[in-house]
Amino acid sequence: MSKYSFSYRNGLTLFFLALFVVTLVAQVIFGWKDNNNEIINRGGSPILLSAYLHSGHFISATFENFQSEFLQMGMYVLLTVGLRQIGSAESKSLDEAEDVDKEPKPSKNAPWAVNKGGLWVKIYSNSLSIAFLILFLISWALHLYGSWIEHNDEQTLLHQPADSLATYLTDPSFWFQTFQNWQSEFLSIVAIVFLSIYLRQKGSPESKPIDAPHMKTGK
Repeated sequence: MSKYSFSYRNGLTLFFLALFVVTLVAQVIFGWKDNNNEIINRGGSPILLSAYLHSGHFISATFENFQSEFLQMGMYVLLTVGLRQIGSAESKSLDEAEDVDKEPKPSKNAPWAVNKGGLWVKIYSNSLSIAFLILFLISWALHLYGSWIEHNDEQTLLHQPADSLATYLTDPSFWFQTFQNWQSEFLSIVAIVFLSIYLRQKGSPESKPIDAPHMKTGK
């Protein structure tokens, strides 16, 4: 049995999971009120909270953020395999071998896919980027679906005909929302990659040692 408690061993995950739940609940409450205000202003009747949870307004707003985050993390995981940034704590070394590039070897404590070998180990070797890709595609599809539903709800309030999904896919407002989120995620990657060259945070695995030279690449 571990000498550390469950909460200590999983503190980082539990902390951010708790923040996620709290902020999601807050989003639901304020999103519901905001959506009802919009509906009332356009001459409609407010909806119940239970109805809001499967409305286009909620689905679109939620998965619009999810998909950009999964895109960011997936691209970051994949592109750091081959691309480098001199001096960054987030980059692999420019010329030294890294443990993450070693070929997996079966052992007693290795993950089951490594011991299984063959196709399983090939899939497992790329499972992190595959998982982020799947999460991104699901979130993007749900964002599209939610935005389409919300768009048609607005069309109804304006006494306009509903648009098909194919027609809405060419709507500039959907792509404006999409690229607005993507560009902010790419900027945040640039910030952590570049700022970790010159700035430090004592005790953080995302920072180089405080006394490390600026041009030292990697942690």
